[in-house]
Amino acid sequence: MNAPARFVSEALAALADPEKAASMQAYMKTDMPFYGVPKPERAPIARELKRRFPSANEAEYRRSVLSLWDLPHREEKYLAIGYAEAFKPFITFDQIDLYQQLVTEGAWWDFVDEVASHLVGRIVLNDRDRMRPVLEAWIDHPDMWLRRTAILSQLGHKAMTDWPMLSDFCMRRAHEKEFFIRKAIGWALREYARVEPDLVADFAKEHQKKLSGLSYREATKHL
Repeated sequence: MNAPARFVSEALAALADPEKAASMQAYMKTDMPFYGVPKPERAPIARELKRRFPSANEAEYRRSVLSLWDLPHREEKYLAIGYAEAFKPFITFDQIDLYQQLVTEGAWWDFVDEVASHLVGRIVLNDRDRMRPVLEAWIDHPDMWLRRTAILSQLGHKAMTDWPMLSDFCMRRAHEKEFFIRKAIGWALREYARVEPDLVADFAKEHQKKLSGLSYREATKHL
């Protein structure tokens, strides 16, 4: 265990609350152990982690993220993702395999959505040409969480959203019965509707028969 991992593990253990841990574990429907440290109490640990153990280069960044990610408790993994987000100069295309690992190993919405929107999404904005083939592979990938990541990778991009890609991805997965895919389609469309409400409304109306009821309701919730 390296120094960042030891710091995080000891800091969380000092705040452990077994009752909260059981509640958090039940809410997330997981067998992964929790310390029982909610997000507000983790925030000072995240700040101190960044202050004490800054990454000087991409290799160090990757080592630190993985050392935290490989710890057994869920809050440790949350802090791994937070650490990854904190060093924006290192969120580059060269790290896409690292973020893919976080998605496929995390394999649940709390991990995946954060990686999709704040790590993968940042690369999509900054390196769109190289990311397009990656997302094209992910949208048809056997791993459902990579498909969800492809759909959610433009959350918050507003006017910078690649609408042809987003609409194409939504329709390519519209037939799926998987809840997390249907929800992602609706969420992504609803977010873009904040920028282009008429465009999304027309799209939803045109494709209502192909979209699931969940996707359609989510997409049109604020229209």
